[in-house]
Amino acid sequence: MFAKPFRVKSNTAIKGSDRRKLKADISAAFPSLSAEELSELVPNKEELNVVKIYAHKGDAVTLYVLHKNPLFFELEKRLYPTVYVLWRYPALLPAFRTWPPVLQKLIGGADLMLPGVVVPPSGLPDVKQGDCCAVTLVSNRAPVAVGTAAGSTGEMLSSGMKGRGVCVLHTYMDNLWAFGDKSGPPSLPDAGNEGQEVTGEEYEVDKIEEEKEEVVAENCAEVEQNPAGDTATDEACFVIEKLSLTEPEEEKGEKSNEEEEGSQDDQKMPQEIMDALLLQCFLHALKSKVKKSELPLLTSTFLRNHMFSCCPSGKQLDIKKSSYKKLSKFLQAMQKQHNLVRVKELTKGVESIVEVDWKNQELRSFKVPEETDVEVVKVQDGGEGEPPYHPPEITTLYSVSARLEPLFLDAKKRKGTILQPAEVRHIVTEYVKTNELVDENNKNYVTINPTLCDCLLEKSEYQEVQFLKWDDLFSRTLGRMQECYQVVFPGQAPITKKGHIEPIDISVASRGSNKKVTLIKNLEVYGLDPAAVASALQHRVQASSVLQPVPGSKDKVLVQIQGNQIFQVGNLLLDHYQIPRKYIQGLDKAPKGGKKK
Repeated sequence: MFAKPFRVKSNTAIKGSDRRKLKADISAAFPSLSAEELSELVPNKEELNVVKIYAHKGDAVTLYVLHKNPLFFELEKRLYPTVYVLWRYPALLPAFRTWPPVLQKLIGGADLMLPGVVVPPSGLPDVKQGDCCAVTLVSNRAPVAVGTAAGSTGEMLSSGMKGRGVCVLHTYMDNLWAFGDKSGPPSLPDAGNEGQEVTGEEYEVDKIEEEKEEVVAENCAEVEQNPAGDTATDEACFVIEKLSLTEPEEEKGEKSNEEEEGSQDDQKMPQEIMDALLLQCFLHALKSKVKKSELPLLTSTFLRNHMFSCCPSGKQLDIKKSSYKKLSKFLQAMQKQHNLVRVKELTKGVESIVEVDWKNQELRSFKVPEETDVEVVKVQDGGEGEPPYHPPEITTLYSVSARLEPLFLDAKKRKGTILQPAEVRHIVTEYVKTNELVDENNKNYVTINPTLCDCLLEKSEYQEVQFLKWDDLFSRTLGRMQECYQVVFPGQAPITKKGHIEPIDISVASRGSNKKVTLIKNLEVYGLDPAAVASALQHRVQASSVLQPVPGSKDKVLVQIQGNQIFQVGNLLLDHYQIPRKYIQGLDKAPKGGKKK
């Protein structure tokens, strides 16, 4: 499940009531845990975070994180422990043992097959289908994977130890493990190793074949899927079956060396990358942006006006994703470890950079990247380094309705024909002139004939209205037609749809007791990428943003950004993206200026 990177939806501190509920749920799911052990896993006073994520297949998963390590993950209202918990309590789950070469295939997303399970003298653990269980290695009883039993113990034995054994959900070295501190499993000697003399010979064969373990595992998967063949009784295949695994169907035959290297790159800790980016932007800002005359300089101003403008194109500077978490801690490290600056609290709660060591060797040897200055401006303005955005041309059209069809028959326009407003005026004018309906006494009026009466008048007006002004005639005609709109993006074919075009909707919602967020919907209608808009707003207002699916819609997402940012959103849409004001709804909800009382 976590073999590929997942997307974080939200990361919040757990509430007191939710903390108590979590402790009760863990106690119910894992009754072997004592009260003291529960208190260690879910302490009352330490910060515990709830992280909601989407796995690469779209599954919604909730993580419970303590001290940066995910302890449990909740999938479909069921709790599972991570390897970090199992290393502290290795006996928490019934465990199936397998050979060390199998681990790499489990990490790649494979399930554990029964031929690869090592049966100890005491027998298999007693499980039922769907029970949560762990996977260990013969050399170490520290669990390396978590999953569910594919069948009961009796079914496994009656099948002759063939078929699927454990449906693996999470493993050591996957992306969920990489979300924590990336520590390795402890060394816990396996008490059952002494009784494994019977399979020792097979293990020696496995070690001889160590260089071919990838090919062996793939062949095993094929043997497992081909039960019709009798070659499984062959001696060579018997050895192969000991490592038998089944790849997920979608990934079979697609794993190349390049993909394996790529998955290893994906598992690199984002904090390390962000720390390096922070240092680069910090040195760049000191060397090319900050002048001695500006000191003392507010740290917040230094970050906003100098460091963000030094961020390379295509990258986003986010201190919360670094190991420092806060600007003050980062600057303390720059002061104490690198001796680059001196930070001082000139006023209570407000820090400033009061001194810069311009002769520092690290600062002097730093080379300013060439690309940043010009390209990052585009990112901050919302371009994200992509071709400049051009707003679409939006035209209001009208479709001939069944009621008005007699009026348009002379022009050979049937029901459903889509016309420009000017075409409608021309057709109506020609109809009036052809039928000589212009009033002789006053040419500003049109005489109502039976066709116009049926098409444009209400029943109560049949006996009363005999003439209509030209403007009234046109407005009544357009009002009884089906409104449509046409959107033309540069270089693309026109898109015509019935109804009114949805405006970009900007609203403010409350989250919690005193927290407001700004929501932006319908950006896709105008060809805007919600991710690009969210990134541009982050740079402008220095607040976090997330993308969320719009309820009831399959292909639309909304942008959520902290605070009431309607004024900034309006400026971005009106000035940068050139969206006409009439297609933006909610600008009137911007906070009013003036002093707060």
